[in-house]
Amino acid sequence: MAQSAQTGAAARTIEDFVGQTMDEARMGPIHWRVLALVTAGLFVDVMDFSILGALVPDMLKSGFVTPAQIASIGSTTAAGLLIGALGQGEFTDRFGRKAVYQFNLLLFGLATIGAALAPSYMWLLVGRFLAGVGLGAEAPLCYAYVAEFSPRRIRGRMLAFMQFIGGAWPWPIGTLFALGFRDMIGWRGIWVVVGIAALIIFVLRFALPGSPRWLATHGRGQQALDLLQRMRLPTVPLSSLRVDAASDAHSDPFLVVFRQYPGRIAAAMVCFFTFFGIALGLGAWLPSILIARGLTITKSLSYTFGITLAFPCSSALMMYALEKFGRKPTAVAAFLLAGIFAVAFASATSNTMVLVVGFVMIFFIQLAGNSSQTFISEVFPTNARASGFGLAQAAGRVGAIITIPSILLIQHAYGLTTVFALLAGLLAIAAFAVTRVGPESRGLALDEVAPPTA
Repeated sequence: MAQSAQTGAAARTIEDFVGQTMDEARMGPIHWRVLALVTAGLFVDVMDFSILGALVPDMLKSGFVTPAQIASIGSTTAAGLLIGALGQGEFTDRFGRKAVYQFNLLLFGLATIGAALAPSYMWLLVGRFLAGVGLGAEAPLCYAYVAEFSPRRIRGRMLAFMQFIGGAWPWPIGTLFALGFRDMIGWRGIWVVVGIAALIIFVLRFALPGSPRWLATHGRGQQALDLLQRMRLPTVPLSSLRVDAASDAHSDPFLVVFRQYPGRIAAAMVCFFTFFGIALGLGAWLPSILIARGLTITKSLSYTFGITLAFPCSSALMMYALEKFGRKPTAVAAFLLAGIFAVAFASATSNTMVLVVGFVMIFFIQLAGNSSQTFISEVFPTNARASGFGLAQAAGRVGAIITIPSILLIQHAYGLTTVFALLAGLLAIAAFAVTRVGPESRGLALDEVAPPTA
């Protein structure tokens, strides 16, 4: 097998050989290790998103913060997310995935514990900002890491599975954890547990390998081939492969994105502005919205738990839909249906309707946003993938910074119906934007969607 690979490799570049080998590979122990450790880190990070809204009622009840300060906490965290998403792309596309990936989880874990122990509101803001920086770097790297290790034929399912375990289940589990332990350890103790879990995974992730695709496009061809051999994949002598300008990329990844893919990055930023603005905005305020309808704190959290079961359900469907129907059709249909049910949620007249319609609304919001995340992680080249995805995620953080306080302000000034009508309008715009992100990537190799760039 190695001999046949060597015969056809003479005229091929190192990045082409490594990319095709990874695309045609079968899942092995290193593939599963990457998937498990990346998913575990994402799980802890997303749980931080999920528990903020569940902790808000108790934080207010304790008198530690006011409603206006809660909005500031959400926006400050989102500002950290923005910085983290922007910074990780530049560093990881230039200097490699693993070191930055480790640092962001360490920062998140320590800052989360620090925020939980904050003696004052201002120190809480500092801790949440730093935790946000770590969080902001995590998600773009998760998608880049898994996409670059995934065989072409199952890449969509791999990314969807990562999202199913690491991105979807933390919402109901986080809400259930807050509901079950809020009286025992309080909102501070819940955040401490999340921070400790992050530090445990930080230690385990020293076992992560680097990305062969990244190594092959940054002058480290021999290391890429050595890693292929460790993965028990076909390999050849480095001397039999051709080296071109893309084999040792020195261009600035942000310039690659804006010069060569301006339409893709603009559309991706619109998609993420809408998705993260709405997802994090509702995550922060949904329990309080339910309390405003007359539910107790406990019943509000119970309803929130029921609604957040939509997260794993949508990710389970996504594992099928991305490969069956494609990234674009799945995301467009889900954005439009999410808008319809957002309007219906504001018009719900009973608690049962709130639960049912809220579940369906969140189901389609998550299906739309996570399908878009999978799609957008595939449409930039290896030497600018984390930067392109990070820029789009940064726009999502801006959406959260704006949306979290805006939901409260618009609700007080014009009512909940106006809030959800505006959200429905944003979802319709995102449905159009996702059609402009790039070519449908189902079944294509990553280098076909976006070839390595000199």
